[in-house]
Amino acid sequence: MKRSRRYQENSSSVDVEKLYHPDEAVALLKSLKLAKFDETVEVHFNLGIDPRHADQQLRGNLSLPHGTGKEVRVAVLAPAGQVDALKALGVEDAGAEELVERIQEGWLGFDVLIAHPSMMPKLGKLGRVLGSKGLMPNMKSGTVSNDLEKTAKEFMGGKLEYRNDKNGNLHLGIGKVSFEADKLVENFELVYDTVQKIKPTKAKGVYMKSITLTTSMGVPIPVEAMKMRWKKVS
Repeated sequence: MKRSRRYQENSSSVDVEKLYHPDEAVALLKSLKLAKFDETVEVHFNLGIDPRHADQQLRGNLSLPHGTGKEVRVAVLAPAGQVDALKALGVEDAGAEELVERIQEGWLGFDVLIAHPSMMPKLGKLGRVLGSKGLMPNMKSGTVSNDLEKTAKEFMGGKLEYRNDKNGNLHLGIGKVSFEADKLVENFELVYDTVQKIKPTKAKGVYMKSITLTTSMGVPIPVEAMKMRWKKVS
């Protein structure tokens, strides 16, 4: 793959043989030549799990202390009597049967779809469409809820849903390049702690094989996976 001159110049600034302390990685990332837009800062974990087994699949959600910096488009499938309250909260795309019909007609203008348990049967016919795009509401991801207002607020505020891919990798956006360095580090550490805590009991060998920090258009920066050694770099 042909890389841009900017990418090649940035690559020369990263020591691929070194595992960077999170503070160092963030500082280096922010010092590189960046794109003209406010790039998303991403963390990528290569994990020692076997996604073929259900008990080794990772899925859930978390809330970053400083948010993601991204506007999340939330849609809510709710009983008719709750729709007005959700719209008053700021959820433009809240509805009952009419929302199901919009999705059935091809509308997918949302990042997260939240549903009341009583509305889930109505999504059965849309399982193939929503499932293939990772948009089907699910209890494990927290997107099936009895408290729709609270759940909608959390996701609009930057709550993240995570799920490993078929190769055992986990990818998450943890903020924007414009964030202050210490806020990016704190977001990273929350994600790191979460991934450590959800390690499957049946995962064998090295759990965190590699961690890289990068931006939407950036070069990967390897990060050390040894929390006990992390101390603030002065």
